[in-house]
Amino acid sequence: MFHRSPHPQVIRLWQEPWRKEQAARWFSQKWEIPVEAYRESMDACLENPQGIPQWYLIPGPDGSLLAGAGIIENDFHHRPDLAPNLCALYVEPRVRRQGLARLLLDTACEDAALLGLPRLYLVTDHTAFYERCGWSFLTMVTGEDGHAMRMYTKSTR
Repeated sequence: MFHRSPHPQVIRLWQEPWRKEQAARWFSQKWEIPVEAYRESMDACLENPQGIPQWYLIPGPDGSLLAGAGIIENDFHHRPDLAPNLCALYVEPRVRRQGLARLLLDTACEDAALLGLPRLYLVTDHTAFYERCGWSFLTMVTGEDGHAMRMYTKSTR
């Protein structure tokens, strides 16, 4: 079992670009999206570390990934005006309820503010969690699959 580190560290992918392949495969396995899509987005992050997309990782003591998230322009919905989107937030089950998701959310919001982005958006079914983290329901959006999704937003300031 993982023992909580007193200070888990969020790694920005551009800080440790050698983690790209590990991260692309990890996110692909968690979200069942082709690994090529993650590689492409991560390449764009590495080419422009001060822009969107951004990718965040929390590695464990053994180097495996415990948690991660990204910021992309659009998370598979038909509202390009509601951008950028926090996406792919995932925490390994064995380390949930230790503040890692909140740490990723806070880091992403801080970085977005530094990039001059006043708000972040996300689509989710985990409404209670995001509301506890300060996100507010904004509107329903239509996903690329035609299904309605709940869109949340949060100020980065």
